[in-house]
Amino acid sequence: MKKTTTDSTEDALADLPADDLDVLRTDEVEVATDMNATNNAAENATSDADAKSNNSVALQAALDELTSDLQRTRADFENYRKQVESQRTQAMSSAKSATALKFLPLIDDFERALETYPEQLTPLRKSFDKTLQTLGLTKINSEPGTEFNPDFHEAVSVVGDASGDVELISETLRPGYLYDGSVIRAAMVKVDHQ
Repeated sequence: MKKTTTDSTEDALADLPADDLDVLRTDEVEVATDMNATNNAAENATSDADAKSNNSVALQAALDELTSDLQRTRADFENYRKQVESQRTQAMSSAKSATALKFLPLIDDFERALETYPEQLTPLRKSFDKTLQTLGLTKINSEPGTEFNPDFHEAVSVVGDASGDVELISETLRPGYLYDGSVIRAAMVKVDHQ
């Protein structure tokens, strides 16, 4: 019968002194311990890789959430900035309109003075009209014979027969003004039906 490697190893071990056998057994235990440690390290490395993978997924989810929050915050701020700018523009326009409205009685007085003293105040007429234009004030056309428009004219009385289809202005009682294209005071007029 043929001796196997295991049998020959056992025979060789049997020939060794007891002290050498103890050393070999200690080495076997150390090798077995090292192998167990290597296996445990491999298992730990696998579990560490899984933990790192899970941690990486959690970090990516947190990053995505924070990025989304930042984008929403930026959009909210941009909307807020636009709203504040719009409100500021409206407030300025409203304040200018209110100021122009307060000057209208003064303008009416100047118009009456021009009618009363045309020779003395005619040189001021051009300057006055230019200043009104610079301020954004435009006089509403309410000359006699102009067609009545309820958007620009306020009819105080009706003159003549009320059966006509066409309403024409017969007299202007108080001039009206536009501020930047919007009516701030309608012209007060008498209307004649034709």
